[in-house]
Amino acid sequence: DGVGQGRGIKCSLCTKVLKKIQSLAGDNPDELAVAAALQKGCRMLGRVLGKVCQRLMNKYRDQIKEELQNGDTPRDICTAMGICRS
Repeated sequence: DGVGQGRGIKCSLCTKVLKKIQSLAGDNPDELAVAAALQKGCRMLGRVLGKVCQRLMNKYRDQIKEELQNGDTPRDICTAMGICRS
């Protein structure tokens, strides 16, 4: 179905972006490293996807920061944000 497929695309995009952000932030990221990585990660997606990414990152910034600092996987974080199904 279209909805499930759309969700699958969003889920894989979310995990891809968060993997990038995770590698940009480094192994033991502090808040500043994560914030900088969030901005850089979204910029790499181009204009249209970058805007969507930025909106999501602004909405979930604190949650993403916290979970990256806890060492959660990108998939776990996207599931917690309701983008991926568990």
